[in-house]
Amino acid sequence: MTGPDPLDGVAARADLIGLLAPVVVACSGGPDSVALLAVSARAGLEPIAVHVDHGLRPTGAAEAAVVATLARHLGVSSRAVRVEVSSGPNLEARARDARYEALGRVATEVGASAILTGHSADDLAETVILNLLRGAGTSGLAGMPARRGVVARPLLGVRRAELHALAAAVSAAAGVEPVADPTNDDERFRRNWVRHTVLPLLGAGAERDLVPVLARQARVMAEEADLLDTLADEVLDAAGRDEPAVAVLRSAPRALVRRALRRWLGPPWPSLADLARVETVLDGSRRAAEITGGVRVSRSDGRLRRGLACATDADANDEGDA
Repeated sequence: MTGPDPLDGVAARADLIGLLAPVVVACSGGPDSVALLAVSARAGLEPIAVHVDHGLRPTGAAEAAVVATLARHLGVSSRAVRVEVSSGPNLEARARDARYEALGRVATEVGASAILTGHSADDLAETVILNLLRGAGTSGLAGMPARRGVVARPLLGVRRAELHALAAAVSAAAGVEPVADPTNDDERFRRNWVRHTVLPLLGAGAERDLVPVLARQARVMAEEADLLDTLADEVLDAAGRDEPAVAVLRSAPRALVRRALRRWLGPPWPSLADLARVETVLDGSRRAAEITGGVRVSRSDGRLRRGLACATDADANDEGDA
């Protein structure tokens, strides 16, 4: 007697509402993305499995071949894309940026409604811990959103172990092994340290599985963050989105002012330190301040203005207008 089909259980909890065929599935060949590809194929979303080779490992071509085999087994199409990762610090971030840029290009070419990634409930819990260590606010403690722009994460309600069981079944049927990324065990990467050391220690101390707790907290915080964003947008609309009026911002609660300033400055989202510098311009302590990214925020005629910073602009200490 055979057991329940693991695909049925995962598909039942996948958040696919509002997604239309076709979709692009970021598929490394690893268990999470293999499970996502199977779920999206079952749902009739006509997924295009896109393997992105960052050129960081010699096994890139072999991994792309695994993805192509899995896609054929599932009756969907696939593509292999090679990208160049820019030089600089934080390899993970640079590789991620290159990957999403490549996925976006393919999505545009095929007219996809969304780019799907295989992040699980465990990934969500790890992100909450990582953001807590960075000193994040409400939005950071919400972890990662289920939807942001064209990117969708349908599996945030499913545990990693379930995805791996599904991927094992799909891969066995296709006659291949899921791709194993050796860097996932390297605790020099902070996420891996959180995954393999921090969360198990916290769980042992709390005498419970903390992933559901953190995932539930993330959902609550996401709802609260959405509400705060709505209220902050109202403040920003009243102040003026291009050059917000200082008087209007000053009349709002400080928590909403910070959020309104954050949304005015836009992505890449400013840090709390950058927001604090902008607040000194708002309260008149400085006439101008430079923040990360070479952005200059200044104040004149009762309004905040932003532009490109010059060497002499940063931390202008002369008193602002009233």
